[in-house]
Amino acid sequence: MTVDPPSTPPFRDSRLPFAKRVDDLLSRLTLDEKISFLHQFAPAVQRLGIAAFRTGQEALHGVAWMGPATVFPQAVGLGATWNPELVRRVGEAVSKEARAMRARDERVGLNVWAPTVNLLRHPLWGRNEEGYSEDPRLTSAIATAYTRGLRGDHPVYWRTAPVLKHWLAHNNETDRATCSVSVRPRVLHEYDLLAFKGAVQAGAVAGVMPAYNLVNGRPNHLSPYLREHLRTWTDEELLVCSDAGAPSNLVDAEHYFATHEEATAAALLAGVDSFTDHGTDSSPIVGRLKNAYAQGLLTEADIDAAVRRQLSVRFRLGEFDPHEDPHAGTGAFDTPAHRALAQEAAEQAVVLLKNDEGLLPLAAGARIAVVGLLADECKLDWYSGSLLHRSTPLEGLYERFGADRVEFAEGVDRVRLRTAAGAFLHVPVSDAPDEVRGAEGALDPALLSGRTDLPPLAVDPVGTEFALVDWGEGVLTLRAPDGRYLSVAEDGRVRAAADQPGGWVVQETFRLAPHGTGHLLTHLGTGRPLRVAADGVRVAGDGETGDVFEVITVERGEEAVTRAAQRADVVVVVAGNDPHINGRETEDRTTLQLPAHQQRLLHAACAANPHTVLVLTSSYPYALDVTRLPAVLWTAHGGQAAGTALARVLAGDVSPAGRLPQTWYASDADLPDLLDYDVIGSRQTYLYFEGAPLFPFGHGLSYTSFSYDGLTAGVEEGSLLVSCAVTNTGDRAADEVVQVYGRAAEPSVVRPRRQLLAGRRLTLAPGETATVAFEVPLSELEFWDVAQGGPRLEGGPYDLLVGASSEDIRLRTTVRLDGTAPARRPVVRRGLAAADFDEQSGAAIVDRTKTAGDAVTPEHGTTAELVYRACDFGTGVSEVTAQVAGEGVLEVSLDGGPVQAALTLDAPTAGVYAYTALGARLVADGVHDVRLRLRGPLRLAHVGFSG
Repeated sequence: MTVDPPSTPPFRDSRLPFAKRVDDLLSRLTLDEKISFLHQFAPAVQRLGIAAFRTGQEALHGVAWMGPATVFPQAVGLGATWNPELVRRVGEAVSKEARAMRARDERVGLNVWAPTVNLLRHPLWGRNEEGYSEDPRLTSAIATAYTRGLRGDHPVYWRTAPVLKHWLAHNNETDRATCSVSVRPRVLHEYDLLAFKGAVQAGAVAGVMPAYNLVNGRPNHLSPYLREHLRTWTDEELLVCSDAGAPSNLVDAEHYFATHEEATAAALLAGVDSFTDHGTDSSPIVGRLKNAYAQGLLTEADIDAAVRRQLSVRFRLGEFDPHEDPHAGTGAFDTPAHRALAQEAAEQAVVLLKNDEGLLPLAAGARIAVVGLLADECKLDWYSGSLLHRSTPLEGLYERFGADRVEFAEGVDRVRLRTAAGAFLHVPVSDAPDEVRGAEGALDPALLSGRTDLPPLAVDPVGTEFALVDWGEGVLTLRAPDGRYLSVAEDGRVRAAADQPGGWVVQETFRLAPHGTGHLLTHLGTGRPLRVAADGVRVAGDGETGDVFEVITVERGEEAVTRAAQRADVVVVVAGNDPHINGRETEDRTTLQLPAHQQRLLHAACAANPHTVLVLTSSYPYALDVTRLPAVLWTAHGGQAAGTALARVLAGDVSPAGRLPQTWYASDADLPDLLDYDVIGSRQTYLYFEGAPLFPFGHGLSYTSFSYDGLTAGVEEGSLLVSCAVTNTGDRAADEVVQVYGRAAEPSVVRPRRQLLAGRRLTLAPGETATVAFEVPLSELEFWDVAQGGPRLEGGPYDLLVGASSEDIRLRTTVRLDGTAPARRPVVRRGLAAADFDEQSGAAIVDRTKTAGDAVTPEHGTTAELVYRACDFGTGVSEVTAQVAGEGVLEVSLDGGPVQAALTLDAPTAGVYAYTALGARLVADGVHDVRLRLRGPLRLAHVGFSG
């Protein structure tokens, strides 16, 4: 008797299309198994030979949170390169490291949560470092390049599966889990959606992650735009992964639903496929989904749709075809090529903001003073991997110029802390364990981070001299002489135990508050003051008071800076931020100003030596007075090669060619409210800003010069063709970034002052000329016409501006484009959707229902005005009707005249979604501007007109 071998199930047959294999596998899973797949940590299904799987591996600028990996510049630094091809290579390197790391540690995931494509609309956003640019087109180009690198070039199998963060209009940490931001249709379509659209359409994106906040009154995890827009941009199945804890927020923080069953079901129906909640414990989410199914809130078909999208990603990653997947068992980790790429990226990210006196590059043989709080730091951020290699500005300058020509002064304030009893705080080291000591018995900082078994602070008559840094707004760090930061451990005791500030809750920051004749030293992580106890120093417990400390200043930081500056030919001041302090995830900044401590050091350097170069190493822009400074550079935190890259730029080995990816404003007064997302109405970003910036979008200087000539422009087959010649007129090879901007010369509505249409970074030898050509789809010049509810290319003249920044325009011409003329609003036929206003004052867009639609309400419950231009009443109307909820009065007037109709809700409706129809007499014909005034907590969804 012959026994046939078991047949291969279709889902294992690599000859079949993925869609058929997914359907087959889905049919073999039980309902319970499918539901279990909807949590971030999907379990194995042993009977089918399916391994466990998890969504989510951070990879913003290198593989993060999984130990040592190549650390590339922060995302905003990659944006500053204006070089998509370089960024594609960075993405490729990151994906190869993810594969190599997974080969030895299965916890490393291949569904990578990167990049962040939220636009850098507001420079006080705490996560500014995570985005690429304030411009949607530049952001889209860089994001597309990075995702292509992460995905790989194989036509079938992906090296990693990137997920874009954070959908949608997410640009604040303040109240991020509960605040609603108002995004009018023009801003939605012309700004926020564009950043996501290009990368998705390019076919290199596996999915998106919704943001914590609400948009137009509705949580992003219920966004109808996932269905209406995102999933129409590609034929690929897109995986939507929730942000951590966001499913529970729908009930617990946002109170949007009464039960978790309702919330979880609504999120899945909106398009969320993987629920990131309760860490590795899937039972709460699985239980909610099962209950939702039992209650009839979900069908098995709804669950299948989400599981199908998950499985589609897993098939693309080659999970079920280990012998066919070209990436299986491969990868590259910390290779010479990756190290060189990290340096190249760091070099290309450096932006020369000012060089008025030709102070840079540094003269050969110059004696250099390197000073500042960031001068000997290689800072990481929340989404960095651990450093395999480290290069600080000081180390880079030592390496490039020689230690005998470089003098260092950090500029910390050196202090002792004395108790009311007269004894000083002291860091005992004699009883430190052997495992944190080096070969000669000295403490090894590399072995100290995170230790809680080190001796706590003690009190003695001599005391320890601490290095105190004020990072701004009174937020302090204190560092012991061996380099360890004071940190509070889980037992509440204070130790010098951390090599850097960090962690989700930073345990290394403090605040000194005047109290009596001294100061209370409060630990910011716990909010508790410090007190001296029998077993050392610890945070005060419940009912306990903190001790009063006297701060004895041994030396002010500017004193050391002055000494070094006076002995040097040139001073390099390295200032900036620590990415874990005063601006990071969960914490927005409150000001653009450089912290006072660092301003003191800068002023001291300038006073002692006029030949001072300011290097800003930061995650975000600053507003500062640069009039006395001959040279200023900016770079984001540049990763493992930051110091080497900076030294090579300062020395002239590399001519800087980074360009600002966002506007640098001159003062806080130039900024809108952090939660004002109406970039059009409040004139935000370079697109609309009418003031004088400190440094404009796209700005960046070079060590050589370039001339532009021969601009040509024309229209061919739906595209704008632009070309010009660029010549390196200097004496050194360098990169130039050619930028093309456009603007409607005679717009019928408010349009950008100029908008980026294209850009290209190119390398030119001295005297070399290159012809640069661009093809720009005419759709790039469309705007969202609220009167017609769709995009429109307006016919008429358009200015084309070509140059080295948004303000440094070298060539210009005007082209006339064929398009459609402005059309009147057919209000008799369509009425007015409340959110489709042309102008507004005091209004906020909110959710019409929990699942779809918009309404408008006064932002603070008092009064709002809405204006709708060129409304065509035809031969005449006699009645106005409105769909409203809540309570209050709707007043209607025409052309700014008196109120002609008032519709009143005398008693509140049954709820904010309980709309009712109101009517009143209104006589009008012809074309008029309609002005609506909402008084009271009234929600307006729609206004209609009839004869």
